[in-house]
Amino acid sequence: MHYIWKEWKENIRGKGLWLSFGIVILVSVIILYKSTILSFDQGFYILLLTLFDSMIYFIPILCLFLGAFSIFQEKEQKTLVMLLTRNESYSSFLLKKSLAIQAVLVGPIFIWFLIYILPIKFYFQLDGKHYAVFLTSLLTLMLVFNQFGILIGSLSRSRMQIVGYAIITWFYFFFLHDFIMLALLPYITYENVKLFSIAYFFNPLQASRVFLETGLEVYSFGHMSKLLKSFMWVKPGFFLIGNAVLLLLFSFLLAVALHRKEGLD
Repeated sequence: MHYIWKEWKENIRGKGLWLSFGIVILVSVIILYKSTILSFDQGFYILLLTLFDSMIYFIPILCLFLGAFSIFQEKEQKTLVMLLTRNESYSSFLLKKSLAIQAVLVGPIFIWFLIYILPIKFYFQLDGKHYAVFLTSLLTLMLVFNQFGILIGSLSRSRMQIVGYAIITWFYFFFLHDFIMLALLPYITYENVKLFSIAYFFNPLQASRVFLETGLEVYSFGHMSKLLKSFMWVKPGFFLIGNAVLLLLFSFLLAVALHRKEGLD
């Protein structure tokens, strides 16, 4: 709890957190306003899909920067060295710091989208189950990219390194991963389609998007071809959970193994 309170006080004094929240609120309000012309019955689902598609353009990069700078600030202020000299291991510090960062960054967004339900009810027929699917998709995405940001902050020794690593990470998941998957498509067979499926859903953007679209019943897998059945060999929810658990664990362990204790002056 001490780490969460410390993280909150540090973030509210900075501009990054308020700018990020401001962007999320502004975009969600604009999309709701533009969606008011949609039908009462179907507009709700179009709103959620449009909102999610808009959020994934900037939520990941914001999470990468906020998570990275939160860790790097401990190096700049020399508080990391002080904590580690008090017989606390880096893994213990990073676990507490990660939980604090996740709570401070994800918590307010979760609260905002609970408040967001109120205006939605005035314009559309609200479906609580489908709204929960949307929130799960978005917040899971935030958790993963926050943790990648923490990894970047642990690896980096300067702010320019943070910028470079964050842009490379965002570019890979947003563009490069899909290009690699497309290049492999001609070589997909019944024998290796499950392996291709694992690689495809290793991208949190794709795992969360498919989970949302199937959860909103935009796409149905009731009449699939044999190859597609092999591709979707488990439910999208399991892909999302597996993706989140693996990436969170992988990025945490990598941050512990490859961390740099101090930043450059």
